[in-house]
Amino acid sequence: MESSVIDLRHFQYGSLPEGFRQMLIDVHADAYADQMDDPFHQRFAWFVDHWTGMDGFSCVVADEAVGFAYGAPLAPGREWWRSTDYEPSDGYSSTYAVSEVMVRPGWRKQGISERLHEALLKERTEDLAVLLVDVTHPKFQALYESWGYTKAGEQQPFADSPLYAVMLKDLRT
Repeated sequence: MESSVIDLRHFQYGSLPEGFRQMLIDVHADAYADQMDDPFHQRFAWFVDHWTGMDGFSCVVADEAVGFAYGAPLAPGREWWRSTDYEPSDGYSSTYAVSEVMVRPGWRKQGISERLHEALLKERTEDLAVLLVDVTHPKFQALYESWGYTKAGEQQPFADSPLYAVMLKDLRT
């Protein structure tokens, strides 16, 4: 199936349908099937609950859950990219955190992740988008750089999480 026929559905905090949480968990389990023995990946349901409970949460789902992208705005002054040396141009720093961009294995390499990402950020009014990329996955970092992100530093947000590249993108350009 070509990605051009993929239907994108938008969801947001406060109006998530029945089964939405489990759909995200199921896509994650499929996308990371070979890594589900890792305790960090086993905690994905906690992350889903954390993010979907945030005011401003938004999510774009491709077709019948072949993939999704989601995130939420970060509280002013509490943006986790501030641990880096990144200086936003003209002080513009309102931030939308892209928490997940995920596509099931059978649907990858069709441009779906880029379409999900673009649809997620299209209506955002924040100045910046930020996301984390596992530093052991340079192809993903290069992909995000091709989408306009710049690596600003590295951080390990949890003791059992990978070391991540902190990637920022100016949404005002």
